[in-house]
Amino acid sequence: MTEVLFERLSAQAVPQGAEAAATQGYFSAQVDVAVDRSRQPVEVTITVSPGPQTTISDVRINVAGAATATVEGHAVIARMREDWLLPRGDAFNQRTWTAAKDATVRMMAANSYAAARMTESEAKVDPEARSADLTVTLDSGPAFHFGRFDFKGLSRYTPEMVNNFSSIQPGSLYNEQVLDDYVRRLLASGYFASVQATIDADPANAKAAPVTFAFIEAPTRRLEAGLGYSTDTQYRVSANYVNLDIFGSALQFYADARIESKLQQASVRFVRPPTAGGWIDSYAMQLTGTDIENLRTKTASITGRRRALDERRTPAFGLGFYIDEQTPFGFDTIRSHALYVDGEYTWRNVDSLLDPTRGWMANVKVGAGIPGASTEQFGRVVAQAVAWYPLSKSNSLSARVELGAVIADTRDGIPSNFLFRTGGDTTVRGYAFESLGVQQGAAIVGGRYLAVASVEAVHWVTPAWGIAAFVDAGNAADTPSDALDPALGYGIGARLRTPIGPFRFDLAYGQESKSVRVHFSVGLAF
Repeated sequence: MTEVLFERLSAQAVPQGAEAAATQGYFSAQVDVAVDRSRQPVEVTITVSPGPQTTISDVRINVAGAATATVEGHAVIARMREDWLLPRGDAFNQRTWTAAKDATVRMMAANSYAAARMTESEAKVDPEARSADLTVTLDSGPAFHFGRFDFKGLSRYTPEMVNNFSSIQPGSLYNEQVLDDYVRRLLASGYFASVQATIDADPANAKAAPVTFAFIEAPTRRLEAGLGYSTDTQYRVSANYVNLDIFGSALQFYADARIESKLQQASVRFVRPPTAGGWIDSYAMQLTGTDIENLRTKTASITGRRRALDERRTPAFGLGFYIDEQTPFGFDTIRSHALYVDGEYTWRNVDSLLDPTRGWMANVKVGAGIPGASTEQFGRVVAQAVAWYPLSKSNSLSARVELGAVIADTRDGIPSNFLFRTGGDTTVRGYAFESLGVQQGAAIVGGRYLAVASVEAVHWVTPAWGIAAFVDAGNAADTPSDALDPALGYGIGARLRTPIGPFRFDLAYGQESKSVRVHFSVGLAF
């Protein structure tokens, strides 16, 4: 390096240092460069005194185009302004300023206005007042409507079968979330290894915009085996075989077996591709054995079920025949059977189906053991609800509740899988799996009533992981009053966002059991 070049670079370090500080909102930074030529090599020290940080004093988000003329457009604009990443009072940051502009365009483009673009943006900074006025202007363009679907890469499956996975009505307003749900549904079906969907964002085609799907079909046969451990049922060995295209008709066959410390299960299941009306039919045979809290059970079942395709508003109903044996430690075996018919409805009003941060879910199940075809006539009702609420960018609150009742004079003659026990990773933490129920000698057996509730607060240290504190309460019993006399569990845990849903690692204390237990789980309860 020549002396001339060295002097020029040293001089350039002053404005470069000031520019670097300005990207973090320090527009009055003082930068000094000191050169110590007594050292070899020469030592250069750049000192930055950032001064006070600039904060946002005003934000103006202007929108032009078709979004300003409709109720749906006004709702998108309101949500866009509410979710703006640099609100008044926040410190100005160049990276967040760029991210906020990008997020605003993405939100508009995801909600009917696929051709949305930013036409103007300005950050007007007053270094003396240490304030910044932000202005962005977007052109929403026209509202887009779904047109034809073009499928590429299909060889084994027909376009009609693939189209049956869609709940999108031709001509309906474009929404990225609806399209993402369709793509996720296709991937979850197992038929495809990859699915990509792209809408033609040419404003000239806005009234009927074509969507192109590119598929890579998955292998039809798969054999898997695994070892595992869970804090509920402990050690596990499992194996399953899948054939996704029996007889070339897209009929799916699943065979599963698993042996765990407390549970053994084997099942075969057939799943039909969705009908044109948006229903998925499945038929299953299952054998289950458990040894939990000194209660041994054996249950065999054959069932048929029909479920709607849409995961956000999902009715389902089914019919099954169950044969059951219960053997509490020190007592005789009780045998029962039931022909059970049931219906359920699930509501999912959340921002993400896999990892919600805002919204709620609810599920209601109603069923009955048919008289004459069951050991005892009974009815059964279960209701669940969970809600998520963001308190701030880094803090969130969630709550859940579950209530259940078996409507019968006695639990005798009712198969064990219809009665209630609770405790464990996803119910009342601080207690062993299904250790809360009706005491019968040394065993815990199922009761006719269930009540469980939980409240949890999470502080997100980073967008990917956080620290949680929680309180659980719940019980299962033969009377409503006993079920509403809860066992308490509380503790702390870690949360990690993963592609398959939230991972939870908890350390919980059970107030009744006076013990500390470790729990971990992944995904959502329903």
